[in-house]
Amino acid sequence: MNSTSKPFDLASLDALTSGIFNAPTSGERSARLREWLLTEPSEDLMSEVYRELSGRDKGVAKLLKEKLDDIKRLHGQESLATEWAQKAEQLLQAPRLNIADALAWQRDAAKAGAPLSREPLAGFKQRLTEVVKGVEDLQHQVMVQREAAVLLAQRIEVLSTKSLAEALGGQTGLQADVAQWQNQAQALTLNSVWPSVDLKYPPQLDAAGKQLQAVWDGFSAAAGVAALAQSDASAALPPVPVWADEIRRLRGELPQHATQAAESVKPAKAAKTEPAEKPAKSKIDPAQRQALREQAMAAVTEVLQVLEKQLTEAQEASPAEATVALRHALKTHGKHLDTSLDERLHKALTAGGDAEGWQRWLADQVRTELVTQAEALLDANKAPTVGGRKMQDKLRQLRDSWKQIDQGGLPNHALWKRFDAACNEAYKTVLAWLEQMKKESADQRAQRVALMDEVKAWTAENAQSEDWRAQLRALHQFADRWRNAGHLSEKAFGEMQGQWKGIFKAAAARLEAAQKASIERRQALINEAREVGAAPALRVDAVKALQQRWQVEAQSVPLDRKTEQKLWEVFRAPLDEAFQRKGTERPQAAGPVSAHDRAVIDASKALDAANASGDAAKIRAAMAALDAALRGQALQAQAAQSAATSTANPVAAPTPDASAETQGDEASAATTAAEAPADEQASEAGSTEAESDSASQEQPAAPVVAPKPAKPVVAVRGDDRPGQKRAEAPAGRDGRRDGRPGERGARPGGDRGPGAGRFGDRGAERGGDRFGDRAPREDRGPRLGDAAFRAQREALERAEMSLRKLAAQAHGETLGRVMTAWQERQAEALPTVQELGKGVNASTRQAWAQAVSAEPKTPAATALLRLEMAADVPTPADKLSERRALQLQLLTQRNQPGPSETWAQDVAQVLSGPHEEATARRLQNVLKNLLRS
Repeated sequence: MNSTSKPFDLASLDALTSGIFNAPTSGERSARLREWLLTEPSEDLMSEVYRELSGRDKGVAKLLKEKLDDIKRLHGQESLATEWAQKAEQLLQAPRLNIADALAWQRDAAKAGAPLSREPLAGFKQRLTEVVKGVEDLQHQVMVQREAAVLLAQRIEVLSTKSLAEALGGQTGLQADVAQWQNQAQALTLNSVWPSVDLKYPPQLDAAGKQLQAVWDGFSAAAGVAALAQSDASAALPPVPVWADEIRRLRGELPQHATQAAESVKPAKAAKTEPAEKPAKSKIDPAQRQALREQAMAAVTEVLQVLEKQLTEAQEASPAEATVALRHALKTHGKHLDTSLDERLHKALTAGGDAEGWQRWLADQVRTELVTQAEALLDANKAPTVGGRKMQDKLRQLRDSWKQIDQGGLPNHALWKRFDAACNEAYKTVLAWLEQMKKESADQRAQRVALMDEVKAWTAENAQSEDWRAQLRALHQFADRWRNAGHLSEKAFGEMQGQWKGIFKAAAARLEAAQKASIERRQALINEAREVGAAPALRVDAVKALQQRWQVEAQSVPLDRKTEQKLWEVFRAPLDEAFQRKGTERPQAAGPVSAHDRAVIDASKALDAANASGDAAKIRAAMAALDAALRGQALQAQAAQSAATSTANPVAAPTPDASAETQGDEASAATTAAEAPADEQASEAGSTEAESDSASQEQPAAPVVAPKPAKPVVAVRGDDRPGQKRAEAPAGRDGRRDGRPGERGARPGGDRGPGAGRFGDRGAERGGDRFGDRAPREDRGPRLGDAAFRAQREALERAEMSLRKLAAQAHGETLGRVMTAWQERQAEALPTVQELGKGVNASTRQAWAQAVSAEPKTPAATALLRLEMAADVPTPADKLSERRALQLQLLTQRNQPGPSETWAQDVAQVLSGPHEEATARRLQNVLKNLLRS
């Protein structure tokens, strides 16, 4: 069918397409369409079916539409393939193929959408690729042939510097190589793609062939002349200097004189065209070598003297010609010279304008330095001056430096022998070090193996142990021993490290499990602490129990320090918040202030006012008034005054309520005194709770019993030698009142009786005898509320600090007046006895005044040393020996008074001497301590 025929009717189309139009469902219609397309119907028939089907079922018609689009695309690609096939044929049939055009064809065809993967374009693409590859290979072979020609020319030049016999022997092989090169170059030009080679390559190959041919022709001609001259004594010498000298020696002649070579250098071009003759490298006898050396010395010395003469006379003519002549002479005879002229040659060449100088002399200087360094590796006793590792590296560096020098200059066998002997001698220490390192490595490996076995045995031994702290300590020790076990090679350490990790992990498995369980238990305690802290009423007993359980857990299973500290902070946070909340709520819940608390608060304010005045007497008086208020003496005085004014009223008996309240308060005080804090956190909780309880209770004033004064300390056992540290006497009361148990500001142990503090005395712990009778306790006054307690405590602290500052200030002023009176020699300027303190009486001050007012005497060095010993202050470094001698002298004078007993007289002796800055500074340091005592 063609497009000019009538359109098909639906029945005929359905018959031709296997019933597509009569299919009951779209899926079946799609299946029948696929089966019909497999029969490859014509394009016209498919177009007619698509036209009828597109209005009935667009989904199935889409499949047919895609098939029609593929056919149209195929027709378009066929036209493109024909077009690009013609272009490729034109490129291949051209006499010269340009590589750029071939690559552009492939690129442009791909852009146009031509089917390069199908025939015929695939075949053309393959042919063009092969042609391009052949051209590139041919160009590469041309470059290789050029390099081969250069190497052959170099071989010919090198062979011309060899002996005549060696040159004639290598001529045959060299001739074969040249012929082979020429054949290969000819084969390149006969290649089918040679016309397509880049235009720059054929001239390069041609030039390389001509140059090689010219060098080979010259060599062959010179070899023929040399062979003829070798057989015929009358024949001309060859133009090669080495062969010419060899033929002269065979004929019994000597080489030409060096002066003729120097004169032939005058134009520079002649020097290039007629090179100087070089000595042969063939082996010669000692007599001939000596003759060559003498000849070289004579030739070089003559030219050297001419150059030195020109440099000395400073002629107008430049010494460039003489310098060139000397350089040429050295080039010819340098190998036969000894080292006696090296320094002169270097200086002459440098002065003549030659920047390089005599290279052999410079190289020998560097070699000498290397020899010196190599010999310095061992001292005079053949002991190494550096360690094994540094010795090995230094020897390697020195030998590498020597190799670099030998590559660029003439060798020096004498220096080489010295250098090699020194390096070999030093390398013996390297061998010993290597053996030692090998032995140490074996020992360290054995030590690590033994440590792993020990850890295995320890793991088996402690499989049932519950002492986690000891296990943690042992594991830390094992880890430290492994870390400090010594150095191993990386390979050996890597192998053993894996084994060690497995063994150590097995050893620490039980401890890690216990730590994990302990962390879980501590988390449970943290949750309980949060519940206790969140409760409306804080229970101190519950807090103490929690803290006790935490301490037991912390002591039983140790954790990492950072982890344990973090858990502890999380645990105590809710408890601290609860106590802080309770402290904030306490003032709000406090009742009216009692008369006793009001008296204490007023006394605290009066103490603050006296503290602000800066008068020590007022501060002490205010402190006494506050102490009286604390003990209830102020209220007693008011009560006594009111009792005296009332003449007829008898003393009323206490009411039952008051007596009951008093008994309840005594019972509460007794209960509080019996409690002792279990640990740091419990003590804080207990003190806060006690303060809360005290704030809500008010107590009437009780009769005050005057405290019995403590018996002063008369003597203390200790070391009575001068200069030794003296034992401190037991401290008495520190000025703080004995507060309630756990109360801040109270002196520790203040709640105990007279018998408290004796170790092992059970009755002392109860404050009574062994039968339980409690000794009478000192009355400390009624209980204070929280506001009154804090006010008096803070006021006392500020007052004590002010008194200390005033005392230090007064002490400094007094000490300064003493130094001024001594310097000006004025006894009236000395402070009074009261200002000097209780350690100085009137007679002592009178003695000091007499010493100051008298004329200066000899400095009392011994008295100043005794004062430093009495005050226990350091002595200047230049006087230490005198102080030690004085201490030894005092040890022999047992019945004489010590420095601490005679310090007042020693001060008088020092003051009777002249005033010197160093002495005054030492005396001031002494009096700082002595006047305070």
